[in-house]
Amino acid sequence: MKNIVEVKNFKMVFGDKTIVKDLSFEVRKGEIFGLLGANGSGKTTTIRALLGLYTPTSGELLIDGKKYDPEDAEVIVGYLPEERGLYRKENVIDTMVYFGELKGVENPYEWSMKYLKRVGLEDKAKERVEKLSGGQQQKIQLGITIMNNPKLLILDEPTKGFDPMNRRLLMEIIDEQHKKGCAIIMITHYMDEVEKLCDRALLLKDGAARAYGEISKIKKEFKNKSLDQIFIDIYGENENA
Repeated sequence: MKNIVEVKNFKMVFGDKTIVKDLSFEVRKGEIFGLLGANGSGKTTTIRALLGLYTPTSGELLIDGKKYDPEDAEVIVGYLPEERGLYRKENVIDTMVYFGELKGVENPYEWSMKYLKRVGLEDKAKERVEKLSGGQQQKIQLGITIMNNPKLLILDEPTKGFDPMNRRLLMEIIDEQHKKGCAIIMITHYMDEVEKLCDRALLLKDGAARAYGEISKIKKEFKNKSLDQIFIDIYGENENA
């Protein structure tokens, strides 16, 4: 299976601090890939370098065989960052239509209203974004991220702060994108989501890979422990030393 993402010997240094150390991995086309690790482990730095927001100190980061170029119509990437990036003073539908037009979506108003109905926010279409709760804003941002059917979807803590019902709704929407053939990189602290959804995963600690591969093989390598327990074991090593 051809890879949609290839990271080869990636190193990132800021000043005198090495954030990522000689990291190599790939994400296959059509798979759901878990990118795991505690805060400060190098996950966000890796994604930002992959998207060209950071210049790597060394190494190579490729999407569909080349460095990512947002102007390349053949490689459509959707990125949902952990922090919100919406125009807070604008109303919801105008914001969605604006991004839809930028992304070349056909009939962005129709698409946006259909999506708002799907996520239970149809009555909020004329509300200003700043009036919505954090979870509601996250739903809007997810809609904007998927509206042009990306080939690669990068989701940073997509269900953070959601109740179980809304977590399930977002997982259903993400699964629909996967069934369309979209490859998904999922950054999350919910190990149950990883075990349920992901084909393979990479667990980072201090900028280095500590576990990588198919979920079943990772669990076998760690004596069939749960991913939760593997995470705890890896991050508790220094304390137990």
